[in-house]
Amino acid sequence: MTVSTFDSLLARLADNLRRENTHFRNCISAEERLVITLRYLASGCSFKQLHYNFRVGMSTISKIIKETCSVIWSVLSAEYLKLSNTEEEWKAIAEAFKTKANFPHCLGALDGKHIRITKPINSGSMFFNYKDYFSFILFAIVDSEYRFIYVSIGSYGKECDSSILKQSNFWKKLNDGTLNIPRPTPLHENMQEEIPYVFVGDEAFTLSQNLLRPYGGTHLDNKKKIFNYRLSRARRYVECTFGILSNKWRILHRPLDVCAETAIEVVKACTVLHNFLIKKDAIYLENTPTVMPLVNMPATQLRSNEGGGNAVRLQFSDYFVSEIGSVPWQNITAHVS
Repeated sequence: MTVSTFDSLLARLADNLRRENTHFRNCISAEERLVITLRYLASGCSFKQLHYNFRVGMSTISKIIKETCSVIWSVLSAEYLKLSNTEEEWKAIAEAFKTKANFPHCLGALDGKHIRITKPINSGSMFFNYKDYFSFILFAIVDSEYRFIYVSIGSYGKECDSSILKQSNFWKKLNDGTLNIPRPTPLHENMQEEIPYVFVGDEAFTLSQNLLRPYGGTHLDNKKKIFNYRLSRARRYVECTFGILSNKWRILHRPLDVCAETAIEVVKACTVLHNFLIKKDAIYLENTPTVMPLVNMPATQLRSNEGGGNAVRLQFSDYFVSEIGSVPWQNITAHVS
């Protein structure tokens, strides 16, 4: 984060972070509160390290981090993590996916990741996941610029991607038509058949008209292999976004040893700061490895409403092997993968 970006962030948050001096002591300034929080998020250091570095009590640091993360989310989320709600915004996202990932009509890539935490008090096995550790879920939809366009944070670690999606506000809006995604149109100007706009995910999600997943199984024909390859080119953006997030905000490289409520506020702050810095700081994405210590979600067995989804997936499969929709390298790459 550059100095000018920090100053811009501080100017937005200062009014909500500022405290009044008392007769007993001077308050900790808004600038120091923000510095402590950013140091914690970016380095992943412990409260004890911050205590020695800033000469502030550990209990005070704990309170500062929770309050500051909450302020960061409340102030920035409305502007920097807003779900698109107009056809023009969705079409801009789809055009970017078509240009960068060679996948037309794609409105976003979605996935869920486990955020490792220490066992919350009196939580039983609710946060215990299939990898044998405690976590909650960061479910996200991203665009081709590695920006989050929707997040749902805090679901129990034992839950699967598909159930989290179906309980989300995003899914409700998609089904009741208030998401305002574009109407079906042909994939190419030389085609007449109208195809719906879709989101892409992995095998953990249920296939539907507006949500595509790969073909399952190992003995796939050439058309299905090519579809899976083309789908993975679009879906990788969410995997890369998680990798960038965890490498820039290294608190996500270790278990969050705070209460569940604070841990959720920490992850929410990281996601909205990620979007803020992509827009404000040109060097944020430079030389960033996209390894992903966050763990993928398991596949679910729920398979409802696949009838319409299969027809849409078949239409995309036919398009990808046609002269209009194919790319020169897809046959080699699909067979190698």
